[in-house]
Amino acid sequence: MTDSTVTPVTDETRNARKVREGTVVSNKMNKTIVISIVDRVPHPRYSKFVARTKKLYVHDEANDAQIGDRVRVMETRPMSKQKRWRLIEVLERAK
Repeated sequence: MTDSTVTPVTDETRNARKVREGTVVSNKMNKTIVISIVDRVPHPRYSKFVARTKKLYVHDEANDAQIGDRVRVMETRPMSKQKRWRLIEVLERAK
């Protein structure tokens, strides 16, 4: 019989995960922050740029981020009903 080889999961075999940057708008929950991501997209008819805002719930293990911080987050497995992102790093602290 041939033995089946299991390939280990590495960065090459795993799909690329989405990375986003945004501003913390809430840190009232334990180990969870809410960030706001603003995208400027052109209007389909009028070609004027419109700001679209998306809020993401992010897992913050160390409760490190504060309101107003710029952060980088990465897509991850579902951690709760709404949390699908985790904090990678704090890019800039609020003043």
